[in-house]
Amino acid sequence: MKAAQTFAAFAVSLVVVFGLAFWVGRTVGPMAPTNNVAVSHAQELPGGLQTTQDGYTLDLAGDRFAADRDVPLQFRILDPSGAPVTRYVESHDKLLHLIVVRNDLANFQHVHPQLDANGTWRVPVNLSQAGDYRVFADFTADGGPALTLGANVHVAGRYDPQPLPAVSASAAIDGYTVTLDGAPKVDESSMLTMTVSRDGKPVTDLQPYLGAYGHLVALRASDLAYLHVHPMGDPGDGVTPAGPDIGFHTAFPSEGDYRLFLDFQHQGVVRTAEFTVSVDDGQSAPATQPGHTEHGH
Repeated sequence: MKAAQTFAAFAVSLVVVFGLAFWVGRTVGPMAPTNNVAVSHAQELPGGLQTTQDGYTLDLAGDRFAADRDVPLQFRILDPSGAPVTRYVESHDKLLHLIVVRNDLANFQHVHPQLDANGTWRVPVNLSQAGDYRVFADFTADGGPALTLGANVHVAGRYDPQPLPAVSASAAIDGYTVTLDGAPKVDESSMLTMTVSRDGKPVTDLQPYLGAYGHLVALRASDLAYLHVHPMGDPGDGVTPAGPDIGFHTAFPSEGDYRLFLDFQHQGVVRTAEFTVSVDDGQSAPATQPGHTEHGH
């Protein structure tokens, strides 16, 4: 009788454990293999998937707008006590980087809001096309961790979602051609090189933008996860050339399609080249889609 009771208790515990595992799987979603080590902690997820992380919250003043080219977006970052953050650590020449992109990965904007003494950030953004958008706040609060928090905004009107641009080898924008070289790998540091040319000639006099010769944002197409990308070298360090090549280190957390947005500056104008990368079994084909993205800086 005692043995039967012990077995029954063990069976019940198994039901509880597998039930919890099923709930976690349904809530968090599928995860990439990680050598049999489960990724279950929020801080191990890519950035931008959460509105609140490590006690900090992205608090939008509004999330529903009429379509307009000049929408006054306002938000605060709240600390673990619920108070607005007013002190930040500068990163890439700015206290906070705001990325706005429609959920179909169109209409990319990279802007830099102004912070007031009460901890409110303000910036005009172009929401002239209807649809759902994702807003990413990339920042480091004074005394806090480096975070990227995300939130949704909704723009009324007829929504015409666009398919993800096809994989290609180059992007053309305003007479410039940017080519992408590299083999991104899952869960490994990958070296990506962007090469900028104009009218068939290499551009060797790129100008620093946000502390580097290029700034790269990478978003996972399936869920808009935000990846941190680090440029190679620093302008003026005596070893990093001002083009035509711009190198970046990043790690892709899973297989699938990603959209890359490269900001670079030449002759006083910042331009954005857009790329699609498909990561498969640790290898990928780099891709770009010709086009020009208008956004403020």
